[in-house]
Amino acid sequence: MKSDVTMRDIAAKLGISVVTVSKALNDKDGVGEELKRKIKETANEMGYRINALAKAMKEGYSYNIGVICAERFTSGVQPFYMQFYQYIAKSLEESHYSAILHILSATDEEELVFPRIYNEKKIDGFIILGQLSPKYLQAMHDEGIHIVCLDFYTDNPVLDCVITDNFYASYKLTNYLIKCGHRQIGFVGNLHTTSSIQDRFLGYYKSLLEHGLELKQDWIVKDRDELGKILEIVLPEQLPEAFVCNCDQIAYLVIQALNQRGVQVPLECSVVGFDNDLYSTISSPAITTVEVNMPEMAKAAANIIVQKVQGQTMQNSRLLINGKIVYRDSVLVKKG
Repeated sequence: MKSDVTMRDIAAKLGISVVTVSKALNDKDGVGEELKRKIKETANEMGYRINALAKAMKEGYSYNIGVICAERFTSGVQPFYMQFYQYIAKSLEESHYSAILHILSATDEEELVFPRIYNEKKIDGFIILGQLSPKYLQAMHDEGIHIVCLDFYTDNPVLDCVITDNFYASYKLTNYLIKCGHRQIGFVGNLHTTSSIQDRFLGYYKSLLEHGLELKQDWIVKDRDELGKILEIVLPEQLPEAFVCNCDQIAYLVIQALNQRGVQVPLECSVVGFDNDLYSTISSPAITTVEVNMPEMAKAAANIIVQKVQGQTMQNSRLLINGKIVYRDSVLVKKG
């Protein structure tokens, strides 16, 4: 395979003009979708690579997108958001952009310090992964930085967001517990930390309301502080029949806490999680959970940020991506 394939080589192979090849590879108007697809496929097969530096100098873009993730979301075994980052990088690569990860410290977030890659003009925009403070997001918006929020949203109507349909997924998950015969159901998560946890709680609460079940404050268990640091799980003295946990890591810790009290899962208490990450499978029993569609969410966020950077007219939006329940062994199906 040639290592120096040019647009002229691609044009010669397809019997078309170099101008047509250039328009297709740069997603410009004037080339039909079918031909554009064929040109891109041929370019990939021949090993064509865009000269990113020359392209950037000519068009004024860096062809890099920064991905900001708060430090509080990067701890634990195989962190959820580090998996997300891999899908983002892959999706951006398909649009000939590169992803640059920046872990934002709590101090920099509080003091509104922008990443060095922005100050050095090494990126064209940011995907914000996880959640940042409204104050930091507003500062970025005021600076005129192109941003897309991934896996969270805010009350700021001008920010584009891509999220899992947390509300409906948690609603379905709680409905499943009720269908299995559970009537006393608790929730584990700090409702004041992220929009995702809030929506998962609200979905759980809607299910309880529809089935006429009691929401007991003693069964709402705090799992982290307001800065996102995971706390020791303190279970209520009187346990419910089941717990809906805001994520799989917390479900894993809840199962450990129940085991320490001599409570068998799921025989004496069922537990469900959210995310379908590593914790759901290393747990014993394996955890019934909701699988987040990371590839689809990452692709949507990448497409939106590229369109924003390239100045394409867009409406600010909150895009919902469905998740699906993965049934495992942490739920007891009661007879009768």
